[in-house]
Amino acid sequence: MLPFSVKAFAKINLGLLITGKRADGYHTLETIFAPINWYDTLEFTESELISMSCTNGDLPVDDNNLCIKAAKSLQRFAGLQKGVAMKLHKEVPFGAGLGGGSSDAATVLRVLNELWRVNASSVELHRLAVELGADVPYFLAMKALAYARGIGDELEDLGLTIPYHILTVFPEEHIPTVWAYKNFYPRFDRELPDLKLSVSELCLFGKRDRFSVFENDFEPAVFDHFASVRCVKSLLLEAGSVFASLSGSGSAVFGLFDNELEAVAAMKRLPETYRMSLTPPGFSMEQ
Repeated sequence: MLPFSVKAFAKINLGLLITGKRADGYHTLETIFAPINWYDTLEFTESELISMSCTNGDLPVDDNNLCIKAAKSLQRFAGLQKGVAMKLHKEVPFGAGLGGGSSDAATVLRVLNELWRVNASSVELHRLAVELGADVPYFLAMKALAYARGIGDELEDLGLTIPYHILTVFPEEHIPTVWAYKNFYPRFDRELPDLKLSVSELCLFGKRDRFSVFENDFEPAVFDHFASVRCVKSLLLEAGSVFASLSGSGSAVFGLFDNELEAVAAMKRLPETYRMSLTPPGFSMEQ
């Protein structure tokens, strides 16, 4: 029954290895997606037309918005003329590498598939999701840790969760994905580590030496150009984080902590203007 609201959770990347570049210009990668307890809220209300409003005036609410694109994509697929009014309560920062827009789009696909009684299959929804963006399929189909390859659209559910407190920090720098892919330092000829095995040994057996595997290939270039982002990682490590890294292609940095007290203490060492989120161990998007 309308109206109702749904949470759209963000993600971090535990390792992000850019492995090559395709003829169509897209880069291939390997990564581990992990959900965090930082989310937007989407409100759905009956309407004859597809429309959208947003609590953040900096985001477009026209056909350039991923939520509008998702709704119209499903509408075309189903051959329907149904509409919906959406209100996005925006909390996940954009340009952060947290997949907020992709999660919003996946939520729209999933909700409207049921609301409009389209009954598209998971394969059909996956195809629509890939057309919207490389991260969208993860949010559409997965609940916890997933291994991704291709352009991020080839997914494998790992059946794992992170056994640490995750402190995610946005240092108020918006880094466009286009900039990140234009400026990263390629290392296509290296031998790739086994991300799947490493994350399994870390999560199941506590093998902390596996942290060395989880490099983010965007990190060196981002740190060279954005000193405030580099500083966040240093502060998290100084505050007792067992591992810290850039997330995705944006500016958000996350740190993993053994206990909540250390994570909260780290938050107090960071500038008050920075937006932050704390995720408990074992978190999944089913919660």
